[in-house]
Amino acid sequence: MIPGFLTELFKHQQYDHNNFFLIAGPCVVESEELVMEIGEKVSGICKNLGIPYVFKASYRKANRTSASSFTGIGDDNGLSLIKKVGDTYQLPTTSDIHAHDEAAMAAPYIDILQIPAFLCRQTDLLLAAADTGKIVNVKKGQFLSGPSMKFAVDKIKFAGNDKILLTERGTTFGYQDLVVDYRNIPWMQEHGCPVIMDCTHSLQQPNQTTGVTGGNPQLIGTIAKAAIAAGADGLFIETHPNPAIAKSDGANMLRLDLLEPLLQELVRLKKAVV
Repeated sequence: MIPGFLTELFKHQQYDHNNFFLIAGPCVVESEELVMEIGEKVSGICKNLGIPYVFKASYRKANRTSASSFTGIGDDNGLSLIKKVGDTYQLPTTSDIHAHDEAAMAAPYIDILQIPAFLCRQTDLLLAAADTGKIVNVKKGQFLSGPSMKFAVDKIKFAGNDKILLTERGTTFGYQDLVVDYRNIPWMQEHGCPVIMDCTHSLQQPNQTTGVTGGNPQLIGTIAKAAIAAGADGLFIETHPNPAIAKSDGANMLRLDLLEPLLQELVRLKKAVV
């Protein structure tokens, strides 16, 4: 069941209140054409299926394997285009921030401030995000257990903000792989927060010697179905019309034309497990 602060967030959308919610979009803002295309198509799919939808794109990629990797089209341009998608299609939006001074800069443009997994213990970042009054989505570090995320939750609540989401995105399994422990979904829900399954980043194969992160996108459906069965409140799926030419995380994004049939399956599964 979607909590009050998310009900307010989705007030402009018609949806099934027993459904999971979806956070989806490209990994990074590459161009206006790309974000508008994805925002239009995914919002239409979600409207038809009764899924509340948050548009996601990074305005800047700070965590890249190689110094030569694409990082964005500029903070102001990226944030403005994310806001344009939200305004055009009446969608809430989210993007990740990487340092405490970015919270106040990004907050006027987006509805949910996302804290990257590697930064989930950064106290000044969590407090700055909380101080904006926006919803804060903290991704669980690849090096942490679900129960230990209570400390991130406590920091945000200490700042007077109880609008908190937690995201499971896999746990480090050796040097170049991740594994998903689905126990983390109910464990993190015990902190009183809705829990999201990141179905794409949990399939990353980081630290490849090529300097480009690998992935297993063919397993996105498997991760998503297991998460719904385990009781996840929301799903996070990065998508792109042609992941092969995406400028970031192409190796683990879902091709856009595969999103609708997957969501149809997941809606049927959700009805079966409610």
